[in-house]
Amino acid sequence: MEFQGLTSRHKTPNLTPLIDIVFLLLVFFMLTAHFVKDQSLDIALPEADSAENLEEQGALEIVINNEGEILIDMKLITPDELDASLQQGLQSRSNKQVILRGDKDSKLDLTVRVMDAARKAGAESLDIITSQP
Repeated sequence: MEFQGLTSRHKTPNLTPLIDIVFLLLVFFMLTAHFVKDQSLDIALPEADSAENLEEQGALEIVINNEGEILIDMKLITPDELDASLQQGLQSRSNKQVILRGDKDSKLDLTVRVMDAARKAGAESLDIITSQP
């Protein structure tokens, strides 16, 4: 006598091939991942309690370090070239947002000059990047 009802209820799928595939994918992604450190300037951001995360897609980034150097999209410019560089940078973008990342020890007059030049160049918004304490 055969009892077919008992044998069909206890069949479970074999998970060994699935586990093998998952481990192969894990090894593949671990070996092909690039761990590259971003190149950036060493600036100390000022702190703000009401800081928010910003979506930085397509925004023009301006960096002011504590030595008074200005970088627009990581290109060093002089203060005399500021107006022309901002107009050129904003003209080619659909997003007219400007992000200002300044060192906490940078001079205020240079920051105000950058903000004024951004407004003259047609920036729709200017966000100042800070770090949370």
